[in-house]
Amino acid sequence: MKKKNIIIAIVVLVIIGIVSFFLYQNNTEEKRKYELEKIEETNYFIVRQEGKYGIINKNGDIIINPDYDNIVIPNPEKAVFVCYEGEESKVLNDKKEEILSNYEEVQPIQLKNVVTDYIYEKSVLTYTKEGKIGLISLEGKKITKPIYDEITALPYKEGELLVKQDEKYGVINIKGNELVKLEYNQISTDIYYEENSNYVYSGYIVGIKTEEGYRYGYIDVNGKQLLLPEFNAVSRITEIKNNNKEIYLIASKNGQYGLYKNGEQLIPNEYVSMRYDNTNRVVVVEKGKKYGVMSIEGKSIIPIEYTQIDITGQHIYAKQNDNTVVVFNKDGSKSNLDSNISIIRTNNEKYSIKIDTSKGEYSIIDSNSNQLTKQKYSYLAYLYDDYFIASTENGKLGVIDISENQKIEIKYNSIEKIQDTKMIKTTITDDKTMQIYSSSLNQVCEMPDTDDTVIEVINNYVKIYDKEETKYFDLEGNEKNNTTLFSNNMIFASKKDGKWGYIDKEGNVKVDYVYDKVTDINNYGFGAVMKDNKWGVVDKSGNIILEPTYETNSNKEPEFIKEYRKVEYGFGGYYFEK
Repeated sequence: MKKKNIIIAIVVLVIIGIVSFFLYQNNTEEKRKYELEKIEETNYFIVRQEGKYGIINKNGDIIINPDYDNIVIPNPEKAVFVCYEGEESKVLNDKKEEILSNYEEVQPIQLKNVVTDYIYEKSVLTYTKEGKIGLISLEGKKITKPIYDEITALPYKEGELLVKQDEKYGVINIKGNELVKLEYNQISTDIYYEENSNYVYSGYIVGIKTEEGYRYGYIDVNGKQLLLPEFNAVSRITEIKNNNKEIYLIASKNGQYGLYKNGEQLIPNEYVSMRYDNTNRVVVVEKGKKYGVMSIEGKSIIPIEYTQIDITGQHIYAKQNDNTVVVFNKDGSKSNLDSNISIIRTNNEKYSIKIDTSKGEYSIIDSNSNQLTKQKYSYLAYLYDDYFIASTENGKLGVIDISENQKIEIKYNSIEKIQDTKMIKTTITDDKTMQIYSSSLNQVCEMPDTDDTVIEVINNYVKIYDKEETKYFDLEGNEKNNTTLFSNNMIFASKKDGKWGYIDKEGNVKVDYVYDKVTDINNYGFGAVMKDNKWGVVDKSGNIILEPTYETNSNKEPEFIKEYRKVEYGFGGYYFEK
């Protein structure tokens, strides 16, 4: 009976241990999580007047008088304004009341290397006590004690903060939870990027200072140390995208490079150089001034006996001592391909581009290497679907399909896809015109190709305009009417007999056709009107707020809130001024 009780006790202890471990793991994982605050509506804006700064709301009403040397709005949805007079600062709300006054030196945290309309951390501020720095929320809740010497934004990673204490660096998140321990002399992100998550899964390259110099290691986004800080350099192969499940690192030790996967060594540190080719998932290695190729798993594909190795498309070109070139397939087998021929994959698995470098000729082949084109092209580039940008010997550009039908005539000086759309822009330099094509390659617009012509991609539509006209399209290139696109507006920009005004949904004139150009009403209920190269403002009902007064050298149409004009100054920053 006693023995049985001992066994039961052991089993209970084991179960408790297992449960405790999983509870600890779950708690640790939960602490690492953080959620970035989303801005649903911009309520407050910085205004500049006679070199001083204040705050207006989205109606253009003055909230804070422009009396300050500088003002920062960490979160434009919330009434929290950090106001500076010289080196002194205070935090005000929308009633001009001082808030967070129980904290000293409250400061915003400016983001670094983050593409955003909002350049500060949106939910946290720093404060100081007795020379040390801590973290608070915008509502004044203490997140960390004042224990740090520095708190700054970690480059590329919004929501994560680089902290310094006693000459050591670590990383915390905006909840104040530790992500990387305060043990390192240097910390940077590995700049791993995914389209839907940006840099969220980027890990940390950490460095310590030794008598021989800095030594680097690697910690993944979950806090697991994959490499100890014992390498001269560490970099991540960021081209491998697999939801962060596989982390490949190239690391050098005493000048010798090796390859690691999730901390496990795949290729030993015995190579002078190492470079990764993402098209074929292979690694070119150098040893004793000779080159070879290995698979990403560390298997030798091509022996290290060549004076040079180049990878173009799907094939590997290895130069021998006598300068002859041997062509290999990506698995290391020899190819019958002429060394002057390159095969370039496209984003469509059905097609590749074949290049004969000796003749300077391009052609399209299918997945079975059957040649689809018969004409001679001096350039081909995959566009989308079954379409390719093509150039002939005359150097002009057009678009063809796989049957070599010219969907856009080969006569243009340049062809480019408008970013974030399936629209195509072509230009003819001689007559200074641009043509815009839809995703189905139908011409939908022609405008002068001058500095006055602007193409803006705004959320889910494209705006193309100059001083004479404005056109709207969806992202596929279908033209849209402004009355449909801005259906919540009361009035709409309209042109008649060379002059501009505003009409309502029924076509009734609300602002007479007396202007040289007008803009549609913006999200804040204001439009811009131009006469004699000066801009003024109307409200959402067509009332004149400001007669044309502002002069501008910019080709972009101005944006107003009441009588205040938007001024952009780079890095995502802007203010409004009279």
